[in-house]
Amino acid sequence: MLHIRRAIGDGVPQINTAVVDDTLSVADEVAQKIAESGIDLSQSGLASISDEAKLRALAKKANKFEKVKNQKCGSKMWTEVHELASLVREGKTTWEDLDLDDIDIRLKWSGLFHRRKRTPGKFMMRLKVPCGELTSEQLRFLGESIAKYGEDGCADITTRANMQLRGVQLEDADTIIDGLVQRGLSNVMSGMDNVRNITGSPIAGIDPHEFIDPRPLCHELNAKITNNGLGNVELTNLPRKINIGISSSRDDFAHCHINDVGLKALQHPETGEIGFNVELGGYFSIKRNIMSISGNTFLAVDQVVPYCLALLEVFRDNGGREDRQKARLMWLVEEWGVDRFRSAIEERMGAGQTLRPEAHVEYPDVWQRRDVMGIHPQKQPGMFWVGVCIPAGRMHAADFAELADVAEKYGDGSVRLTVEENIIIPNVTEANLAALQAEPVFQRLEIQAGPLMRGLVSCTGAQFCGLALIETKNRAMEVVKKLEIELNIPQMVRIHWTGCPNSCGQAQVGDIGLMGAPAKLDGKAVEGVKIMVGGKIGENPELAEDFSKSVPAAEEQLLPVLRQILVDKFGATPKAVVSA
Repeated sequence: MLHIRRAIGDGVPQINTAVVDDTLSVADEVAQKIAESGIDLSQSGLASISDEAKLRALAKKANKFEKVKNQKCGSKMWTEVHELASLVREGKTTWEDLDLDDIDIRLKWSGLFHRRKRTPGKFMMRLKVPCGELTSEQLRFLGESIAKYGEDGCADITTRANMQLRGVQLEDADTIIDGLVQRGLSNVMSGMDNVRNITGSPIAGIDPHEFIDPRPLCHELNAKITNNGLGNVELTNLPRKINIGISSSRDDFAHCHINDVGLKALQHPETGEIGFNVELGGYFSIKRNIMSISGNTFLAVDQVVPYCLALLEVFRDNGGREDRQKARLMWLVEEWGVDRFRSAIEERMGAGQTLRPEAHVEYPDVWQRRDVMGIHPQKQPGMFWVGVCIPAGRMHAADFAELADVAEKYGDGSVRLTVEENIIIPNVTEANLAALQAEPVFQRLEIQAGPLMRGLVSCTGAQFCGLALIETKNRAMEVVKKLEIELNIPQMVRIHWTGCPNSCGQAQVGDIGLMGAPAKLDGKAVEGVKIMVGGKIGENPELAEDFSKSVPAAEEQLLPVLRQILVDKFGATPKAVVSA
């Protein structure tokens, strides 16, 4: 059902707050509240959650987004987006006339994000790319989809090894969505209160040191969650988003420590089987930044999908729906305790399922997380992967076509996205390495990038995001270029930029993290950054600690601070100045 001209929150029926008969059963109480509210259950997100969850969603103190979902489920946009696109294309309406809750909130269930403050009338389209795998055909289509938008059309690799297309106009959305589906991709359930892109390893299946290839699990789990990309109403009204990462080696390329659900691969020390230890609750937000904690569970490979599906149902039916800042998974785990949470999942998994305690392994060596950029031998003899630096993850239409050509010509026609916003071309023979490196695209997108550029990560920033306090991507690239010109830097240093405390750029995991923040210069308010130092990733992760709470973001003030950090903490030395 399409609605025209209504402001966000307007027209949402208010719940009758009269005293409810405490002798009513939960089901009767829910029925009474729904009747009093006038909600059409056939349109509502309430239809797919438990009665206890319905009561939380219907409560007077439920947050605004719960009220929007109660009125109309975002899943309705899976079909309505085609109707909306057709209406706009035929001139029967404009995006300005459409229901604001549909445009600014519910379309996110179809991966369409409207940034009214920065790019009114243009949308970002987020995909689902499990384990970051793309084919050359898919790459070309993504490039073709943004080419028509000129300077507005670009794309970003994300910190979930995913892809976001920018500049998309609503009248084109149905055509792009149909093209994605035809090529085995999907956009449904990629935003709002859904499971986000499932991360794995960018070198899955080719890694000489992996315990297991996580791609089959990533794809199977994504298929179950999204109903094979068609949309799954049973799992689309979670209290908040869920991030799932499945690691394959001691490197933890999935960043399990900052996922709501992290599955860390290992060999069980007693049985010898390959499986996963579960970590729970890692996330970043304005209110809280926390690493995951042990879920005290070891999963056999065949338990991974049932466990995750049961966990999602437990979270859906029991998570908080009042304060959005206290609705992520960790809040439920802390409220219940790990043992109760674990038991609830085991019960939901059904008869015959027993969850074992986590496995404890003590390795005799210290494992340094590997840098996957550049050229590396695969576990397949004579084959190599090539890590390509995509500065700050920003891509343009021509990049897609050129990389697709290279992947087909020298590899197997596939590429992998990384959580560091770069690309890997797998399955290149040794005989093809020299010719591949000579391709013109690699004069622009480097294979042997510098020690700062290869580790640079950035969120979207104020160019497109209304929440960002500063512009990030272009500024980050310029700062890194200048630092690499000025300094000899003996190691890769991972610099993460994020525009606001939501930390989409994951500043807390960087060797150096920069977060948009207010600052003053000569007594006047200016754009600034908070600087953090010391984040570690891999087998023994740590979050970065505050270094400076406020530094003006202009290069004149920021560069000297970063230069000194690189010298003091990462062994950088000034390059010799050559006189004329």
